[in-house]
Amino acid sequence: MRTVTSLSVVVLASAGIGHAVMSGLDDDIARVDPFRDMKNRPEAGHGMNILLVGTDGREKIGRAERERYRLGGAPCNCTDTIMIVHISADRDHASVVSLPRDSYAMTPPHTDRVSGERHKGHPVKLNAAYAEGGPRLTVRTVEKMTRVKIDHYLEVDFTSFMKTVDVVGGVEICTDKALKDDHTGLDLRPGRHTLKGGQALQYVRARHVDGASDLSRMKRQQHFMAALVERATSSGILLNPMRFRDVTRAVLGSVRADEGFGTGELLDLGRAMRNFSPASSEFTTVPIGRMGYAVKGVGSTLKWDAEKAARIFDALRRDEPLSVRRTADAAVRVPVDPRQIRVRVENGTRTAGLARRVDAALAATGFRTTRAPVNAAERDVRRTVVAYDPRWDRSAKSLAAALPGSELRAVKGQGALLKVIAGADFEKVRKVRAQDPGQGEFGVVRGDEVGCS
Repeated sequence: MRTVTSLSVVVLASAGIGHAVMSGLDDDIARVDPFRDMKNRPEAGHGMNILLVGTDGREKIGRAERERYRLGGAPCNCTDTIMIVHISADRDHASVVSLPRDSYAMTPPHTDRVSGERHKGHPVKLNAAYAEGGPRLTVRTVEKMTRVKIDHYLEVDFTSFMKTVDVVGGVEICTDKALKDDHTGLDLRPGRHTLKGGQALQYVRARHVDGASDLSRMKRQQHFMAALVERATSSGILLNPMRFRDVTRAVLGSVRADEGFGTGELLDLGRAMRNFSPASSEFTTVPIGRMGYAVKGVGSTLKWDAEKAARIFDALRRDEPLSVRRTADAAVRVPVDPRQIRVRVENGTRTAGLARRVDAALAATGFRTTRAPVNAAERDVRRTVVAYDPRWDRSAKSLAAALPGSELRAVKGQGALLKVIAGADFEKVRKVRAQDPGQGEFGVVRGDEVGCS
């Protein structure tokens, strides 16, 4: 979850800031050596692979903020989030693959960093590798599972995350349903919200919003990362050397990284990424083949779909995008899934059967129509109308997107049922899909598909 801040450093570096402005920032980075004495590593592919690890670090946060954002309890000395960020060799795109913390994993032989006891390889949940062997065992375990060689290691905590969000002025996210989690205190109504540091932390930590638990949380984390990229690339931060320095300093103050990842690497990477944008990024979670996979002594784990996971990691090694670019006639992305929108169609013309055609076409693209079209009170409507209650404005925009040229008309008190009055201008229904459909077999979405509409 906090690893989004490390990704922001990579993206923000696209400003091409000079060493003079960035000088001294290396001193803010705590160093770790996760690659020491590593043998039999995977063969290097093309591009750069960064392992982003999120730890809590709640002991660095004041008592008042810990209580406000429900960060009580002792630090777990484990990883909340693990992601592989692949930056293409031509610096044209980035692929982010989330690795669920409860993934079934088999560690390589290692020495427990707490007890000093020598362990053979044994099964664990992936996030437990950090507790047993720190960054080094985490990297070794991930490389063993993915056969992807890790080039750099970045570790971020709560403090860095909150500071980064605040210093960029907050990040806007959208939700088409209420998000409430009593464990983290998250409480968002449907709509758009600009989240500052503490509230953003609640958003990316929430695991009890729905039954999907950690998988749902990872999807929100990916949405947040895309929104942060959008904020960074559209707010002028990249064009202002001093603001860029402030953002970078806020991030690096709570980051641990390998010795090879510093200011010089950030600047070199940034100069090659000046055209980076949300559309250049893509996000997915490693495919799960079996939920609730019970392992003796470990508990309930998530077992990867070996075949699909192998194809994802092979694409990273080959430096290939995970998603397929949309064609010109592909479905339009809308903020609300058509399957959640109830619609009644009325015929506003004297053309027989028009309402039935519109109803059938809307149903075919996913809308929940009444399947009982009627004639409208007015029969000389020229322009198709989408009548809606203002409380359901995002649903109305999604419906209007399926009816090119239609007019949106707010009607207070109409309720959740939207109304389409088909006019003489009606030609066809355009296919639409929810913003976060998950493309292809890997459920990949691009950064420009998960932002606000």
